[in-house]
Amino acid sequence: MLVIVCPGQGSQTPGFLTPWLAIPGVRERLGWLSAVAGMDLLRHGTESDEATITDTAVAQPLIVASGLVSLLALFEHPADGFRLVGAGAGHSVGEITAAAAGGVISAEQAMVFVRERGRAMAEASAVQPTGMSAVVGGDPDEVAAAISSHGLTPANINGAGQVVAAGTMDQLAALSAAPPARARVIPLKVAGAFHTEHMAPAVDVLSGYAKAMSTHDARVPLVSNRDGAVVHSGRDVLGRLVSQVSNPVRWDLTMETFAQLGVTGIIEVPPAGTLAGLAKRVLKDVEILALKSPDDLEQAHRMVKEHGVSSGVAQDPTWRLVISPAKGMVSFTHSEVGTAVETGSVVATVGTLRDTYEVVAPHGGRVVEWLVEDGDPVSPGQPILRLHPQEG
Repeated sequence: MLVIVCPGQGSQTPGFLTPWLAIPGVRERLGWLSAVAGMDLLRHGTESDEATITDTAVAQPLIVASGLVSLLALFEHPADGFRLVGAGAGHSVGEITAAAAGGVISAEQAMVFVRERGRAMAEASAVQPTGMSAVVGGDPDEVAAAISSHGLTPANINGAGQVVAAGTMDQLAALSAAPPARARVIPLKVAGAFHTEHMAPAVDVLSGYAKAMSTHDARVPLVSNRDGAVVHSGRDVLGRLVSQVSNPVRWDLTMETFAQLGVTGIIEVPPAGTLAGLAKRVLKDVEILALKSPDDLEQAHRMVKEHGVSSGVAQDPTWRLVISPAKGMVSFTHSEVGTAVETGSVVATVGTLRDTYEVVAPHGGRVVEWLVEDGDPVSPGQPILRLHPQEG
């Protein structure tokens, strides 16, 4: 079984996207994602210096965009990925890449969401000087005790003997001056104490945006970095993208789930290296590739052929979507899950400043799930209801 993993912040290096521009279509795709994100990702991925791409507001969109364009080189058609990838996962901001790759949100939604995530986290980081340091080696209990004694949070528990501590710069300096026995403390190239309570203001911002976003259920199983759970519901995936900003990343549990799923091959998309390195130390007898440049594509394509197998997630949905006809406030008329509706019946109304629009079921069936709450604002064309179609 093939797993695709998407790295998080701190994995980027100056110029890492330069070799990818030789692939037809990559420059144009980066240009489009730059327009969506409102920043020159092409320049940041090829010319910007280390200080510039360490800035949270730049780093996060850059990392997500790089993963998405590399997947187009790996899978010419998205359906190929849905058919052959057994599972996907992302570390921290990489979970947004995985969500888009898995069909939960579009690439454009991903770029807007990650842009606002980066901005909100940068603003939260500016309140007080904070950062993160990797603690490598040492006895796990002693490492945990040392992190706690300095008032720090174990923000990333990555497995393979690596824990990332996060907190104020003074707290991190104290840990570095008195590290746990047989452990090294390595400052990371990030600009804040991510995945801690310091990021609570960013969660509030992203929660508001998430309410306005439409989602689809994942086309491949997604392994959550919060607890290693396999997630299929699009709304659940999006909710976890919001809450993970102020909660620890449990990559150790994510890799445990890979093993339980029966992984035989792992490909890490750019900027690759960190997650592949962790996997090599934990997952034995698994072929692992860090897709760092187009030179690695030949091996990657071979791995897709050898390890690719259907995840078993249904490709043809057993439900149908009902969408909003206009921008406004939605009001349900059939609110109970399981309620039967007839073709052409009114299932909701959408009120605007000028008119009230009826939302009509284009086919009969039973209510499977409301994708919005009664009274929520909705956009034109936004899916609001899932119906299980009538038989026959």
